[in-house]
Amino acid sequence: MSDAIRDGLAPVDLQTNRPHSARVYNYIMGGKDHFAADRETAAQVLTDWPGLRTSMLANRACMHRMVRFLTGLGVRQFIDVGTGIPASPNLHEVAQETAPDARIVYVDNDPIVLTHARALLVGKPEGRIVYIQADMNSPEALLADPSLEEVLNLSQPVALTVIAMLQFVEDAQGLVEALLSPLASGSYLAITIPTGDLAPESGRLAAEYTRRGIPMYLRDRAEVERLFTGLELLPPGVVPMPNWRPAPGDEPLPDTATNMYAAVGRKP
Repeated sequence: MSDAIRDGLAPVDLQTNRPHSARVYNYIMGGKDHFAADRETAAQVLTDWPGLRTSMLANRACMHRMVRFLTGLGVRQFIDVGTGIPASPNLHEVAQETAPDARIVYVDNDPIVLTHARALLVGKPEGRIVYIQADMNSPEALLADPSLEEVLNLSQPVALTVIAMLQFVEDAQGLVEALLSPLASGSYLAITIPTGDLAPESGRLAAEYTRRGIPMYLRDRAEVERLFTGLELLPPGVVPMPNWRPAPGDEPLPDTATNMYAAVGRKP
């Protein structure tokens, strides 16, 4: 089946005068899709914590490991909430390395992500990809989008991946529960999420994001574990990202080198 990217044809306001988390991330990771407000925010948070880029790289590597792990369990359907500006290898590229028939629904609310999704989120002919422009704070809009069930069979297991995004949601528990609710038994939740438990600079980082109009909420380990209420939390549980099933040859990182936990759970 051919790939499909859901086009939004109406004019959009890029809000270039306000920083956006996806564009700040893009700048720190060496991308080209950002504006002055994003660069100013990135410069300040890197001053607060020069190791932030190391943590972001660890997060990306952890996402790749999670996707490979899930495809190894037989998962062939993914919903990726908070996709961000595409940067290869994207989630679908990792999944389709070993599962060319994998189908992926990407979700984000940044119009710049939409622009790049049209051109760059292209997968294997055997699978299918769709991009939905939606705000993760309104899960009902995502779940009601017809593209979702055009690409995914919700009667079969789906992997819900929420990578480095729940820090921007005040009611993370409610969001996770709403997104998991329509998913079949045997589905999975995979998250990475910032905490104040690890890197000592996390508090300053969260305060700076919040001051610049991107509210950031840090969760401790117990709060992260509660996100998996009703799920089977898979080994190794909630752990610092580099400790989540590291691949052979991965360079060890101290817990304080990152500010995020990682975990995967299975819906009974």
